[in-house]
Amino acid sequence: MPDPLFADNLAKSIRERRPRAIARGISLIENDDPAATDLLKRLFPHTGQAKIIGLTGAPGAGKSSLTDKLAQVYVERCQRVGIIAVDPSSPFSGGAILGDRIRMPKLATHPNVFIRSMATRGNLGGLARATTEAVLLLDAAGYDVVIVETVGVGQDEVDIVKAADVTVVVVVPGMGDDIQSIKAGIMEIGDVFVINKADRDGVERTQMELEALLELAVRADGWRPPIVRTVATATPPVGVEDLAAAIARYLSFVTAHPEVRAERRRRILERRIIELIRDRILSHIWQQALRDGRLKDTIERIQNRELDPYTLVDYIVRKSLKEPPPGS
Repeated sequence: MPDPLFADNLAKSIRERRPRAIARGISLIENDDPAATDLLKRLFPHTGQAKIIGLTGAPGAGKSSLTDKLAQVYVERCQRVGIIAVDPSSPFSGGAILGDRIRMPKLATHPNVFIRSMATRGNLGGLARATTEAVLLLDAAGYDVVIVETVGVGQDEVDIVKAADVTVVVVVPGMGDDIQSIKAGIMEIGDVFVINKADRDGVERTQMELEALLELAVRADGWRPPIVRTVATATPPVGVEDLAAAIARYLSFVTAHPEVRAERRRRILERRIIELIRDRILSHIWQQALRDGRLKDTIERIQNRELDPYTLVDYIVRKSLKEPPPGS
């Protein structure tokens, strides 16, 4: 049984923005530790104040550089910034491959910045399963802005809407047909579009293609997503202040239309509750149906074509629901 006193003390330390406590809390969440649920219950009443910004887009679009420079803008405005960078998973350890403290050296030691890399651990949608809880934890810790940088897997990036108040879609010149291919996915969820590496050839064509696609995607809330050009690696960076201004305009739009904000927050909560129920039921089914250690033998039987996976799934579901077998 989780120790209530441990959860109380850890929640208190997180609320005081102690980095080691925040790191420990996120580790509990990532490891699906039973103490994580008690911790999140204590932190949830203190959430809802941070601005959650999601950066998504194709691999190689420069999301990490853009995250770094955008965070610096907020830090210079004396705001506290939390950064969650969702990285590809190591196939061996399940951990994150890339080190964002290396990619963001100026921010890594700043007292008002907390950076955490999280592994996808096989999750589609660009977000680690625990990312939404980590965002909640940083929100409760009093960070003014939480930036979620996704792993970059194209159309599956639509998962970012489960965690973000504003979604920034990053593209680069020269994508060509790639822009056409993403329109059915992330085109519909972008609140702000960024053409990064805008010093490259083809930026005008890329902007025209984006504008044409946005003309076709009329939003129900009436917001027309702006397109911002940036060069995040330039010295000084180009367009990052414009990006921060575009994000602020969207957040102001949402504030001026409370029904839009309420609906978005409601959808986020609804999706998260469904995920929590699904995960809890799946965990229960797995433990109840295969707790006697027969999974390895069953997999071998399926491999040898002595059993089919459909019969196994049917058996697991029926056993978990305590349904009688067919024909009984």
